[in-house]
Amino acid sequence: MDWVKPFANKLGGKVKGNFIIVPEDTFKGTRYFLDCGDDIVAYYVDVMNNKDVNLVQKNTKKDFIGIYYNITEGDVKYSSDSFVLNVGRWKYNLLVIDSALDTNYKIKAGSRSHAFCIFMKKTRMAYFAKKNNINFKNLNKITDSSKNTIIRFDRMSDESYHLIEELQRFKPGGPIYDLNIRATVHLLLSNFFKKMSATRIIIQTVNKLDLERIIETQMFLINNIEESFPSIETMALKANMSESKFKNLFKKITGKTPNTFFMENKLMEAKRLLEENQFSVSQISDRLSFTNNSYFASKFKAHFGLSPKTFVNQL
Repeated sequence: MDWVKPFANKLGGKVKGNFIIVPEDTFKGTRYFLDCGDDIVAYYVDVMNNKDVNLVQKNTKKDFIGIYYNITEGDVKYSSDSFVLNVGRWKYNLLVIDSALDTNYKIKAGSRSHAFCIFMKKTRMAYFAKKNNINFKNLNKITDSSKNTIIRFDRMSDESYHLIEELQRFKPGGPIYDLNIRATVHLLLSNFFKKMSATRIIIQTVNKLDLERIIETQMFLINNIEESFPSIETMALKANMSESKFKNLFKKITGKTPNTFFMENKLMEAKRLLEENQFSVSQISDRLSFTNNSYFASKFKAHFGLSPKTFVNQL
């Protein structure tokens, strides 16, 4: 909790109880933090940004992780020297970042920052998993900073999204609100740990340059979503890595293989185009470079549970 007062000072504000009070000409809304016990701290933000802001987080310790559930509406970007990545409700909205890595957020005036952040000591991860009967293999290696960097850029589950939205029903402050904060933290962490334990975690350290290069390749894939998937060889060359290192790091950071990541984003774009109702199923299939309409329909149904035509008819 030693970060709260310096953070408030950097924002030109002050700490009052569990609130960070900031001048309304910069941010208008709620910033609320809570020590949840067991080396877990929650930080809830729901503010309108009245000025362009660049928030830089540089940690003095490598012994914790930050889990950022971000349903911000507007122009908010996670950035570095060589890339800018959109985050928020419709982009990456679940960031899991090791305290060994610095973060940089660029927030545009007029954006609504709405996020729920959980900071947890790595040493408590095994305790939480055991307490909640979650079988987590290699957790000692995963939480060892000399062997592994915990990093994931993903989309949160619908359940997690609704848990955060539910908090808005309660007025910030007081014992009832704190009780709901703690309950939300427990449910989000349980959801997160179960998801992590069900996937193979690649034990590997990640430096700033590796992270930048993987994110650059993700952005390249998204920006070329209408094309066919480029080869792994092409992507590895673009990232200046061996093919094996590229595949391992890509899956570590996104939780998916490059091909799966590309296909899922292609299908999300197909869904968006269908919702606009300006193109036929055949036109969308051609536009997104699917082999044929049947292949497009089978992939769409496998991902969303119904065919493109059925989806359109239900709009």
